[in-house]
Amino acid sequence: MSALASNAQVAVIGAGAMGAGIAQVAAQAGHPVKLYDNRPGAAAQAVAGIDRQLARLVEKGKMQAAEREAISARLCPVDALEALADAHLVIEAIVENLQVKQALFSQLEALCATDCILASNTSSLSITSLAAGLQRPHQVVGMHFFNPAPLMALVEVVSGLATAPAVAACIHATAQAWGKQPVHTRSTPGFIVNRVARPFYAESLRLLQEGAADCASLDALLRDAGGFRMGAFELTDLIGHDVNYAVTCSVFDAFYGDFRFQPSLVQKELVDAGRLGRKTGQGFYSYAEGAERPQPAELHSPAIVDACVVEGDLGVMQPLAERLRQSGVAVTQRAGSGLIQVGDATLALSDGRLASQRAREDGLRNLVLLDLALDYGTATRLAISWSADTSDNARDQAVALLRRAGLKVTAVADLPGLVVLRTVAMLANEAADAVLQGVGSAADIDLAMRAGVNYPCGPLAWASNLGIPHTLRVLDNLQRSYGESRYRPSLLLRRCEAKGGTLHD
Repeated sequence: MSALASNAQVAVIGAGAMGAGIAQVAAQAGHPVKLYDNRPGAAAQAVAGIDRQLARLVEKGKMQAAEREAISARLCPVDALEALADAHLVIEAIVENLQVKQALFSQLEALCATDCILASNTSSLSITSLAAGLQRPHQVVGMHFFNPAPLMALVEVVSGLATAPAVAACIHATAQAWGKQPVHTRSTPGFIVNRVARPFYAESLRLLQEGAADCASLDALLRDAGGFRMGAFELTDLIGHDVNYAVTCSVFDAFYGDFRFQPSLVQKELVDAGRLGRKTGQGFYSYAEGAERPQPAELHSPAIVDACVVEGDLGVMQPLAERLRQSGVAVTQRAGSGLIQVGDATLALSDGRLASQRAREDGLRNLVLLDLALDYGTATRLAISWSADTSDNARDQAVALLRRAGLKVTAVADLPGLVVLRTVAMLANEAADAVLQGVGSAADIDLAMRAGVNYPCGPLAWASNLGIPHTLRVLDNLQRSYGESRYRPSLLLRRCEAKGGTLHD
């Protein structure tokens, strides 16, 4: 089905930051837009605020004055719900309360034309429930924008049980026409992004709770090795711990207590203390005036190394060997099982086992495990852990080698999967389950995580790059270490390994 005509009347209900942002997006796409809020004067204030934002774009040379005037002219604040009767599309962005939204949709259904599409910007409520009891539930669809709506590319197009495929297709095409990157998803808890993103927070919170490293070090590893824009602690400080914790609890409850989504006691303690992040001046970090940001831990080494041996295929770590060569290290290649030997030390990519466990089981002396990096050729930091019998001299040799490659080295406690590797494996696992359960396609889920939360790579594409067998091995070893269903591998990953396909087939 084609997108709404650019001259079709759009109405937005709710003149808060999200509603105003959606109204701006629709107006910039050429639609006449009516903005309504039940607070007197709120819609007019929002329209004035949009005009001020557009004026700043003109001042910066990012928009022509005539374009600003045209967009502002298409925005019309209204004081009564009845003024929306001629709308072809109504998008509600009001309080996240099921009963309030249901009552609003019931009013709109009686007021608007029979072919009017009723869209909800809800981030957590069931579209199926919102449409229940209406005369035309097939006209109800989720149109979930991300904040700030004018800047964020993703729109989740959410189909409830009764949503007509043609309606979802129209909203998908309309979002594309508005310059967005829409994805189709079913009305299940968390949709795509709020479900698949849970492990990003959960694994860092567990690592902190288990003493792997401090917040600054864990955040730095996700940024500098994983390529994420922010680490989990600085991101939850920005979001607000009350908000992030509530979403986690909502998803956990909606999945009947599935421990994959278990909330963290560490975060609950912050919420209980009122340390909600930036907005209160204290979260994992202090935002008080003059407060110094803690720096990540970094290992140094007195050792001098100028040669190493690469045994076998390093897989995703192969760019590290080239990086060492370019830094002047003599790299000798020989047959083997994907290890790097330097002095007395043996370096290996983690497979999800404890370093001490792998050293004992595989007969590897002085074992130093390396964490995953998005790109070993460009990463600036890498996490390592080592087995209990690794000598100080061997550890120093491993650190010296990595520093020769230009990497900052951060130590973490001997825990399964280190930091980036276990985070990526768990993100991929949740994404795979979402594909398996028909929540979205592999392509849409990867797109949603890149466009909605700025991941450097879609989780499923990342797992494919790492290799499905290695991803499965990490998850199996995590599950064996913890004995929890939280880490049980998705059936889709096992199926892909068994048939030799990819997650995007």
